[in-house]
Amino acid sequence: MIEIARHRALALLSECTGDEIWSVEHCHLRRVPEHWIEEDATPLESGFRSDNQTIYVGKQRVNQYHGVRDVDLAVRIGRALGLDVERITANSLSRRGIVLAIKEAIMDGE
Repeated sequence: MIEIARHRALALLSECTGDEIWSVEHCHLRRVPEHWIEEDATPLESGFRSDNQTIYVGKQRVNQYHGVRDVDLAVRIGRALGLDVERITANSLSRRGIVLAIKEAIMDGE
């Protein structure tokens, strides 16, 4: 059973940066598979010790946000496309690095 068409998966992956949280509504608009949304959408809390722990909606800081982290979406897409995501991302040190490693593996034809 195909979870997502390859062209759809690649289009979604191209939008992932590793630093974004997609709202449930945005996931629906982008046609993320419903069961992925149900499994990965969670309430997330900001951390305020450093800016990279803080969640923003537009330019407004928020304490909590319910959505899907795009790094989790990128991992799902990688798996759906048959990648060994754990191996590919083993040396990645950040969320951005994980997404980049997945994108590079797909571009390299893995």
